[in-house]
Amino acid sequence: MSGAMTTSAAPAIFSGELGPDAAALALEAGAADEALAELPPVPDRSVAERRLASEILAEVRASRRAFLGLHADAVYDAITDGRTRYVRLPELVDKASERFPGLVPTGAQMKAERACIQAHKEGREIDQGILCGALLGSPTAGRHLIDAMLRPVARSLALLDEFGETGRADLGSVLVERRGPAAHVTFHNGHCLNAESERLIADMETAIDLVLLDDQVRVGVLRGGEMDHPRYRGRRVFSAGINLKDLRDGRIPLVEFLLGRELGYINKMLRGVLVDPAGTTNCTRTVQKPWIGAVESFAIGGGMQLLLVLDRVIAETGAYFSLPAADEGIVPGLGNLRLPRRTGARVARDVILGGRRIMATDPEAALMCDEVVPPERMDEAIDRAVRELSVPAVAANRRMLAHGEEPVDVFREYLAEFAVVQVERAYSEDVLAKVERRWQASESRRQAGKGT
Repeated sequence: MSGAMTTSAAPAIFSGELGPDAAALALEAGAADEALAELPPVPDRSVAERRLASEILAEVRASRRAFLGLHADAVYDAITDGRTRYVRLPELVDKASERFPGLVPTGAQMKAERACIQAHKEGREIDQGILCGALLGSPTAGRHLIDAMLRPVARSLALLDEFGETGRADLGSVLVERRGPAAHVTFHNGHCLNAESERLIADMETAIDLVLLDDQVRVGVLRGGEMDHPRYRGRRVFSAGINLKDLRDGRIPLVEFLLGRELGYINKMLRGVLVDPAGTTNCTRTVQKPWIGAVESFAIGGGMQLLLVLDRVIAETGAYFSLPAADEGIVPGLGNLRLPRRTGARVARDVILGGRRIMATDPEAALMCDEVVPPERMDEAIDRAVRELSVPAVAANRRMLAHGEEPVDVFREYLAEFAVVQVERAYSEDVLAKVERRWQASESRRQAGKGT
């Protein structure tokens, strides 16, 4: 780049009126995009150019926050026709880019970002996080958005009749099978130890919908399938958490993955699937069922987070639980909100901040799981839990427990903060350096394996 480097236009001045303020933001955001376009691609920038890009982005992001501080509810109402339509988060963000230029990245900008590894992106997802955080932070928009994400997805509704007839749905990375009163949801991401990918998140939401909507099912069971991974071949693994290779490669999107899993299938497991938005009570609005988790080998990261919304957890004697958030550098979903309720604040800090691993045979494991059994007795323990939790009164009581433990507004307010903090962590220098080192080490091991 030749000549003196300059920042973008002066920050927008807002009047409090939606139309003029949207126009002012669009003007500033357009100038910021022009200034960024004059710089080399992210990996080719000098230290000074990187600093300039950060200044440009910081200025326009401050304006986006100020605009949303004034107009978050009006933005949401404009996209949802005054909250008469339920718009899922991905579509909501897309519509915001069209209806309010400059508020969030365009589809073309996000397509260009998705083509880059995480370290080579401009970090435009941070702007999506600002929008999502503002909308979730509003009691009006946030509650409506939560409801929108609790509705069944289109794929689930398309498969429901067939699942009702056959009792089986092979979704790709997830298999759902009805056995008696239980539906068994089995993770089949065997090549990567059931690590969470964008595909797995989408398949899981479909699976959870099917379990909740099928009248023949009274309880759901989560379990990991047998592995293809050489180290664990033939063994069952519950979950290795987020796929760090996908994070390094830029394939862990904020909207579809980081927020989608929390607002989507995990929240549906806790609060049920929304079937009657006009209902006056949760028991008429949602369908809820109890959930059992069978933990074999380990439940790491997102896998351990799942256990915090289950009603019965059974672990094999050699299993362990961990939330390696400090090591990975990111926030462990809603683990910070939910884990202290299970373990107490001190143990939760040891696990989240200190990286402590809890073995199924440790005394503290009783705070995470209800039963520890030898591997050969796992099927028997699952069957017993299914019988116990299939009693009709269980669903009603677990509904009331969830309502008392985590009111919707507590969940909403946490997610409003999480939307911003998590995406900023995903683009922080320490996280980018860690995932790159892990990828390099993994590649070295893979190449060494080829040579033997």
